[in-house]
Amino acid sequence: MPFREINSKMVEATLVPGRRMFSQRGAMLAYRGEVSFTPNIAGGQGGLMSMIGRRVAGEATPLMTVEGSGTVMFGHGGHHIQVIAMTGDTLYVEADRLLAFDGTLEQGTMFMGSQGGVMGMVRGQVTGQGLFTTTLKGHGSVAVMAHGGVIELPISPGRPVHVDPQAYVAHHGDVRNKLSTALGWRDMVGRGSGEAFQLELSGSGAVYVQASEEKL
Repeated sequence: MPFREINSKMVEATLVPGRRMFSQRGAMLAYRGEVSFTPNIAGGQGGLMSMIGRRVAGEATPLMTVEGSGTVMFGHGGHHIQVIAMTGDTLYVEADRLLAFDGTLEQGTMFMGSQGGVMGMVRGQVTGQGLFTTTLKGHGSVAVMAHGGVIELPISPGRPVHVDPQAYVAHHGDVRNKLSTALGWRDMVGRGSGEAFQLELSGSGAVYVQASEEKL
């Protein structure tokens, strides 16, 4: 279910009978046609265990199930929106950054400590995003929110990407992450909270970086 970008802060999705989507509650701006919006209590495409996992992880951003026939416009808080096309891989993204996504995508959670060991857990504490992140897997489209727009940076073997943890939005592919300290790095080139950390992503895939260190 592709999204049509109306402008940098609004997207429009086309709904067809028999195919649903999920959105963050309060994200609907307007719609045309016969469309229904119902609170989702089953954890999206992934069922009850997905919901339980997200609640334990603190990733329980309320969702709406959107169904019917028509078009729906989404936006939230004036944030910039980035549409990401999924082609069978897994997207790792913080739950509160999800604006809307295809109901065909399987949703789950991942313990960040399993990517980068102890430093992966430290990253969760430093960024304030928790120790878990939301995963979306399959074929479909995802609309995520960010401050100031988003750029996609490719990650290839032997060419890792270093990111200000506060500017990190999401990543996909076979990517490992670790948080490392770099004395003076924040003060010299970063604009975050003054913590001398940088997030290193290596492997094969891509990372999405926002043009700001502000949280949503």
